[in-house]
Amino acid sequence: MNIENAQKAVDAWIKEHGVRYFNELTNMAQLTEEVGEVARIIARRYGEQSEKESDRAKDLGEELADVVFVVLCLANQTGINLQEAFDKKLDLKTQRDKNRHKNNEKLK
Repeated sequence: MNIENAQKAVDAWIKEHGVRYFNELTNMAQLTEEVGEVARIIARRYGEQSEKESDRAKDLGEELADVVFVVLCLANQTGINLQEAFDKKLDLKTQRDKNRHKNNEKLK
């Protein structure tokens, strides 16, 4: 599924199951919460913090999907075609950074 279809699927889900979109500020707070859950897993599973027993069952993929879902909600409710925005950003990064990382001694 591409981003455009994902936006449509989220919109259909909201209309069928979610009643309506939460307002943008509430969704921004939810996004922050979901990113925090991703950070917690990464910090404990891949970082230097020890992982609590209660955190071991947490699914990183599920938490990342929560982040994507809320981002798609925000894009929908603010009228952004995220597929176009992403494609434009990837082109910009490709042009701007095409040699930047290849020439970074820290990455060799």
